Amino acid sequence: MSTMRGARERARTEVTAAIKEEARRQLAAEGAAKLSLRAVARELGMVSSALYRYFPSRDDLLTALITDAYDGAGAAAEAALAAAPDDADHPARWLAVCTAVRRWALDHPHEYALLYGSPVPGYSAPQTTVEPAARVALVLMSVARDAHRSRGLALGRIPGELRPEAERLAADIAPDLPPEAAVAFAAVWAQLFGLISFEVFGHYHRVVEDRDAFFAHAAGELARTAGVLPRA
Repeated sequence: MSTMRGARERARTEVTAAIKEEARRQLAAEGAAKLSLRAVARELGMVSSALYRYFPSRDDLLTALITDAYDGAGAAAEAALAAAPDDADHPARWLAVCTAVRRWALDHPHEYALLYGSPVPGYSAPQTTVEPAARVALVLMSVARDAHRSRGLALGRIPGELRPEAERLAADIAPDLPPEAAVAFAAVWAQLFGLISFEVFGHYHRVVEDRDAFFAHAAGELARTAGVLPRA
C-alpha cells in the first residue's frame, strides 16, 4: 500500500512540476495577465478537468508560481551569505547578497516581473506568500544586525513627525533595533529592488553601460545608508 501511495505522490509531484513549467513558459510568451489554465492543459495534452485537480483556479497557479519565485530569490540570497568567507566584512557580505539577488533576477526576468512588475488584474496574493517574500529581507537584515552589534549604529536622525511610524515599523520588522534602523532599512529595501527593476525592465538602455560596476557602487551606498559599516 505504501509503495502505491509513494508512486502516486511522485506522479503528482511530476505533473505539478510540468504544469508550473508550462505556466512559466506562457508567462514568458504572453505575460501573467494572459495565463490560462485551459491553455496550459492543452499544451500538456491534459483535459482541463484533470488540471483542476492540481490547481483549482488560475489564482492558485499564480500563487504557486509567485511562491516559487520568492523562494528562488530567497535561496539565492541565503546561499550567497552562507558562501561568504568567515573573515568577510559586513559591506562585503551585504554586497554578496545583493549581487546574488540581482543575478537571480537577470536570470529569471519573467519570474521577477511576476513579483515586482505590474500587478496581475484581478489577482490578490494570499497571506501564504508573505513568508517567502520576506526571505531576502531577512538575510539582509541579519547582515545589518550583525554590523550594528559590532560597530554600533551609524544612522541619521529621523524627523519628529516620522517617529510614530518609525516606532511602529521597528516593532514589526526589527524589535531589537532602534526606529532609525527600521526606517533606513525600509528605504534601502525599496531602493535595492528599484535598482534591479530598472535593469531587468530595460530602463538603463543607453544610460548605464557598465552595470556590474554601477550596481556594486549603488549597493555599497545602500549598505552605508542602512548603517552597514566595516568591522572595527
